Amino acid sequence: MKQAKKNNPKVWFITGSSRGFGRVWAEAALQRGDKVAATARNLDSLADLRDKYAENVLTLSLDVTQTDQVKEAVTAAYNHFGKLDIVINNAGYSLVGTIEEASMEEIRALYETNVLGPVAVIQAVLPLLRQQGYGHILGVSSNLGHQVIPLIGYYCSSKWAFEAIYESLATEVKPFGIDVTIIEPGAYATEFGSPTSLKFSGSLPQYEDLRAAVFDEIKNYSRGNPNATASAILLVVDATQPPLRLLLGSHNLTALREVYADRIKVWEEWQEVAIAAQG
Repeated sequence: MKQAKKNNPKVWFITGSSRGFGRVWAEAALQRGDKVAATARNLDSLADLRDKYAENVLTLSLDVTQTDQVKEAVTAAYNHFGKLDIVINNAGYSLVGTIEEASMEEIRALYETNVLGPVAVIQAVLPLLRQQGYGHILGVSSNLGHQVIPLIGYYCSSKWAFEAIYESLATEVKPFGIDVTIIEPGAYATEFGSPTSLKFSGSLPQYEDLRAAVFDEIKNYSRGNPNATASAILLVVDATQPPLRLLLGSHNLTALREVYADRIKVWEEWQEVAIAAQG
């Protein structure tokens, strides 16, 4: 790990700043003297930031599913502060329901927020970051960007798509001096389980046993303190060579080692079939 990149005070643009990780990181940046364009769907939820940090914070109403609104917010932040150093795609929510239960409308809405919304932000900021010749785009994925849990398969799939987009982006923008990092938290005691971050599909009785078992397992997860993540994010944005991926939490790496070991085992068991299929 190399650091620290000197370009202070930095200017941050953060989606979903009203609560959870977005709020924690916005406050961490402001507390050290950086400037933040904090966005949320409900502008009133950012009033305390505006009152406390005055000219160092610009609060903006933003629904990431509205592309024109995204462009307006990015332009407003850039014009206000004169630059953008750090852009964090944090807005998102989870859809609870089996693959059979979720409606097409619910799936589309999830992807509008979790996948297409971040893309809209990326496309809006890139011309500005290229013009600057620097910048750092971070995105909040999940340890579920590498594995799945039943009942939230569509949420997991949105994070798998998110990961692919960001990994491709990292290679594409590296020549322009722009860094890319995917943040992959495990279970944390945020408001992510609240009604505003969790939506439920209709439930079929055939999945009741599965639903009960999964919910019981989730209740027993060891959840991290979201406030403890601030120092990690500050280290990443200050690093001269930030990582493409950063897991947050103490249990993720052990679980992901098992996930990938199982995948490799199955691929190896079927390798003769794969080779024969080459033709």
